[in-house]
Amino acid sequence: MNYTEGSRKESSYWGEYSSCEELLMQISALFINLPLDSIDHFIEEALRRICECLDLDLSVLWQWSGHHPKLMTITHYHAPPDFSIPPENIDGANTHPYIYEKLVSGESLAFSNSDLPSDAHIDVATRKRYGVESSIAIPLATGGEPLFGILSFDTLNRSRSWNDKEVKLLKLAAEILASAIARKNAEQALVESKERMSLAAESAGAGLWEINLQSKEFWTTEKARELYGYSADERITLSRFEQSVCKQDLKQVRRAITEALTSNKQFLIEYRITDPQGEPKWICTRGRPYFHGDGSPDRVTGFSVDISEKKRLEEALYAKLEEVEHLKQQIEQENFYLREELRTEQGFEQIIGSSKEFSAVMTSANQVAPTEATVLLLGETGTGKGVVADAIHRMSDRKKQPFVTVNCAALPHNLIESELFGRKKGAFTGAHADQAGRFQVANHGTIFLDEIGEMPLEMQAKLLRVLQEGEFERLGSSATVQVDVRIIAATGRDLKKDVQDGRFREDLFYRLNVFPISIPPLRKRISDIPLLIQHFVNKYSAKMGKQIDRIPNRILTKMTSYSWPGNVRELEHLVERSVILSSGNILALNDQLFDTTTDDSGSARVMDLQTNEKDHIIKVLSLTQWKIEGPGGAAAILDIHPSTLRFRLKKFGIQRPY
Repeated sequence: MNYTEGSRKESSYWGEYSSCEELLMQISALFINLPLDSIDHFIEEALRRICECLDLDLSVLWQWSGHHPKLMTITHYHAPPDFSIPPENIDGANTHPYIYEKLVSGESLAFSNSDLPSDAHIDVATRKRYGVESSIAIPLATGGEPLFGILSFDTLNRSRSWNDKEVKLLKLAAEILASAIARKNAEQALVESKERMSLAAESAGAGLWEINLQSKEFWTTEKARELYGYSADERITLSRFEQSVCKQDLKQVRRAITEALTSNKQFLIEYRITDPQGEPKWICTRGRPYFHGDGSPDRVTGFSVDISEKKRLEEALYAKLEEVEHLKQQIEQENFYLREELRTEQGFEQIIGSSKEFSAVMTSANQVAPTEATVLLLGETGTGKGVVADAIHRMSDRKKQPFVTVNCAALPHNLIESELFGRKKGAFTGAHADQAGRFQVANHGTIFLDEIGEMPLEMQAKLLRVLQEGEFERLGSSATVQVDVRIIAATGRDLKKDVQDGRFREDLFYRLNVFPISIPPLRKRISDIPLLIQHFVNKYSAKMGKQIDRIPNRILTKMTSYSWPGNVRELEHLVERSVILSSGNILALNDQLFDTTTDDSGSARVMDLQTNEKDHIIKVLSLTQWKIEGPGGAAAILDIHPSTLRFRLKKFGIQRPY
């Protein structure tokens, strides 16, 4: 029967009785299965009925306080309406020293005030203060345990004698009530222990559970229901639990429980469940079986913990380890990339030039190098923009960090994003591993964006974000990467016109154009040509094992009168081919290698730049029998990357003749 405060109807469970003996039999039977939350009420009801049955006025049940060894607390009582109840907490040794000493020694007392000796005057005074005249006081204990309280039955302002039958009945009542209180305390301690265990488990993120192997039903804590996504009032069966487990893991869960029941050992298993939103969640469960006395299985108890975050971190760690392994395998390729990209495109070991025009360029470079300002280098192709960019880097505070060169014109449009910003494994077909982009390689250093005017519009917006905020996302990833990179850009195009024509973002132009430096073409720094010729002669003579120590005036005159549409790059390549053609110690020159025809005014005719570059590439390809890469190939002679050469072949529509 379920007894609750709100639905107590005494007549429904208190039967008729004609004597105190029958009343005690009812009380004894009633307290056997009484619910925990009803015991206190029924103790006080029992005290009332006992007092009425024996014509008593008062009954008080005291228990020792858990906070003070001598302090006694009233926990239950029955008294007349006008009775002045003693304080809830009293020190019995001070208020009733004589009676207290007798009771704590385990002796029961039946007496009136007149029966007390003269040395009990403090006890008598206290009793008279409340009008208590006659009493039976019984110490409370169960099963040989120490005393935990005292039960008294009293008359007020009237004396009565106590016969043996009454004393025996009241001692029996005390035993019944003591047993009820002991059961209540034990069950309450068990509930509190379970609550503490549940709280400890929940504080560790664990949910407790138990499955009855006969009924196949689960008992769970709230945390366990939360972990598995069960509602508070949902009936959880073994079948319902198995529906929660991902199909791929259900077999191993069943096997773990079966093996535990067979071996009578604990089990530990990790598996996935599907939460109410349909998302997988990793669970770690530890449990153990319990058996009946005959050896048959009774139940399995355990706890479960959500380890989804642990699994996510493990997967991230494995991915990082895989990335490290991949990077180890690519170390030679990375080193080659750095060696190729950290040097300037022309391969100059030093800057050559003393003309007024070029000195102004270096002055500007010296001024801006120590700052963090973005630099925009403007000039025709081959004027040495890459050399100046490298010089700015070497004169900056970032000189010990990477200097990464990116030729925006040479990168295929479909790969430019992954090349600049990197990619995650699986971002697109062929992306078999994570790859760091060039911005990430250049972190804390400098990145040189050559031919920035060739960058597609869709990539310009992402580049603008890097310039403004120093962050980007790798292709195929939502994680933001922070970088600290100084940017030097270069172009031979008229970016202002490109902005007007809609080919270049206006906001990106102004963000790049913080400190523009215009590099003069070689035809405007004629005085530097002899120095450059000598430098390149020395360089390629050493490479080819030749000793060329004379440059005829005729050659110097021809070269200083030429317009050099390809600028320094064209000059270097012409000197290289001349060194190849030279058989002695005098530099030889094939006049067919460049066009010096003059117009009507007698000045050198400047050929169209793109036409000249196209013709120059065709001539070099003819010399190499159209071999593009490798030793002796056109790319090596032109000193450009093979992919850059292929891009220009496509750009100029150059095809190999058959």
